[in-house]
Amino acid sequence: MILVKTNARQVSRWQQELARAISDPAELLRELELDLELLPAARAAAKQFPLRVPRGFVARMRKGDPHDPLLRQVLPLAAELTPVAGFIADPVGDRSSQVAPGVLHKYQGRALLVVTGACAIHCRYCFRREFPYGEIHAGVEEWRPALNYLARDSSIHEVILSGGDPLSLSDRRLEALLAALEQIPHLRRLRIHSRQPIALPERVDAGLLETLSGAKLPLVLVIHANHPREIDDEVRAALERLEQIGVTLLNQSVLLSGVNDEIPTLVELSEALFAARVLPYYLHLLDRVRGAAHYEVDEIKASTIITQLQQRLPGYLVPRLVREEPGQSAKTPIWAL
Repeated sequence: MILVKTNARQVSRWQQELARAISDPAELLRELELDLELLPAARAAAKQFPLRVPRGFVARMRKGDPHDPLLRQVLPLAAELTPVAGFIADPVGDRSSQVAPGVLHKYQGRALLVVTGACAIHCRYCFRREFPYGEIHAGVEEWRPALNYLARDSSIHEVILSGGDPLSLSDRRLEALLAALEQIPHLRRLRIHSRQPIALPERVDAGLLETLSGAKLPLVLVIHANHPREIDDEVRAALERLEQIGVTLLNQSVLLSGVNDEIPTLVELSEALFAARVLPYYLHLLDRVRGAAHYEVDEIKASTIITQLQQRLPGYLVPRLVREEPGQSAKTPIWAL
């Protein structure tokens, strides 16, 4: 683990890169040599949901291209400010499924624990862009009511760590949380949902690998990549390090207009994931969160895409097309035409 000394405390490289992430729309536009006419709309939308993107992720974007698929995922746009019927603050019913502070219990046998509101990257289509993260605090004592709930319900066999991004926690806090969860006898495995191996591969350092390799429960890490150009050499190396310590790697994507709603893109993404030791898992229809309507791909086009993927890829490289609907006992599959 690479450490640098700042203000008399040790800061790892990933924390340094996180602190350097771009949060000013003007800086992002300058970095990519884009027309500053985009700036007023970007600043207005960023007031509703702030911009944040690591510099390493920006380096994978094409300069001078305002339609770059990686840029499209993070650049605030005027379209976010236009109200659209059916697009709401809590599209998947998180608030109604909260049974203890930070615990969302929707599905039989598993529960989701929101451990932090922090993310390395702010995806503009994020379904939790208005989630009340101020109620969530990172520390075992603050998590105690959530841990007590999980311990009381012996039907829960899997806990999903989510956020925000759970890998935004320091190694110390993550290790403490894993240790606390391992004390619950009926848990069989832990799942972590994280975009950091993609957006901030520096996070997969020696400290994190030591923390995860010491876990007593089997670990599944579900990463989030939407486009094959998100997977560069540094990302591949990070994923290989995770696979080598025995972490099961899966990917979930969101089907996004102007980003990955073309067959060749999704074929290339599945191939790139497999080459990086990751199996495609889910392809989500857009959660209809307020401000993200311009990303939506309709169900007919989506099912046509899956049909064509099934014709061009082996079954294990075709993600399951699903939608999350409030009140349902599982994700709703969208069948191919």
